[in-house]
Amino acid sequence: MAHKLFSEATLGKLTLSNHIVMAPMTRSRALGNIPNDMIAEYYAQRASAGLIITEGTSPSPNGLGYARIPGIYSAEQIEGWKKTTSAVHEKGSKIFIQLMHTGRISHDANLPEGGEILAPSSVAAAGDMWTDSDGMQTNGTPREMTKAEIKATIQEYVQAAKNAIEAGFDGIELHGANGYLVEQFLSDRSNQRTDEYGGSVENRSRFLLEIAEESIAAIGADKVGLRLSPFGAAGDLLPHADDTHDLYVYLTGKLNDLGLVYLHLVDHSSMGAPPVPATVVEAIRETFKSTIILCGSYNADRAEADLESGKADLIAFGRPFIANPDLVTRLETGAELAQFDPATLYAPGANGFEQGFIDYPALAEVQAQ
Repeated sequence: MAHKLFSEATLGKLTLSNHIVMAPMTRSRALGNIPNDMIAEYYAQRASAGLIITEGTSPSPNGLGYARIPGIYSAEQIEGWKKTTSAVHEKGSKIFIQLMHTGRISHDANLPEGGEILAPSSVAAAGDMWTDSDGMQTNGTPREMTKAEIKATIQEYVQAAKNAIEAGFDGIELHGANGYLVEQFLSDRSNQRTDEYGGSVENRSRFLLEIAEESIAAIGADKVGLRLSPFGAAGDLLPHADDTHDLYVYLTGKLNDLGLVYLHLVDHSSMGAPPVPATVVEAIRETFKSTIILCGSYNADRAEADLESGKADLIAFGRPFIANPDLVTRLETGAELAQFDPATLYAPGANGFEQGFIDYPALAEVQAQ
């Protein structure tokens, strides 16, 4: 039976109640892009996790590419998030906000007035995007960011980091995975720039490293983490450049020097993506001296094995948390896990936005019935 998984863990200056992390998952319940009471309840229900990482939250009106995702750039959004951080802290968990700028994974119909689709280069992503006004639409074509806009976007991240601390978060996770803006700079498929933000490994890494460095200067290294999906296939970024392995090793070394509190590596192979090569995970583990979080279809036994071997320091669970608000209890007792309803993953059910979001019962409720 797993022991380390359910024991206390340390993350920077924080003590976590266990080694279980709730992974970030977009749920599209932030009506008007403002976090609400329903979102606060959702995270509070799942606060038996040692650490919660929120759904992707935009640092900028330009980054709200999906319908109904939250932001953290306005006073109203900061006030909205305070409900969530208070509710989670009351239950004894810690919570980081994931900062996600969607970049070219976007459609104009999802952006607020004045928002614009920006990316490293004017290369549209393949695939479709849901819009509440017009249904499914093809991803919009982005405008290539000027150097001034790159600098301004970095400052949006830094301000979002400060806003997160004001809203009561324990830290931020920069989203450098899943084909969004940061990974769009890392990939030579989406980044065809010829200035200092494109071309070489060093240049393609520059945008992320400047965000990380300035965010750390603003709120402290112990409050800044990063999610990466090395060799990921999200957002139409195949085939990978020959220097991809070198890029992630270079990045890891630089982030280690900055004192980043954690690296969160996600492997989506269970959902059809190519597996992350073991060689790159091992190279990252060797280079990065702080906390490594691994995520990718874990069960309790495999989680325990990777913690015991030192392959990971914390284990993140994503989709199992959707239908199992008390996932930690279920994992610890070996109880059967409930399955989520895919139809309400990003959309309301017949009974509204609460359905498939905050109405999944805890194990005790199920047994009582």
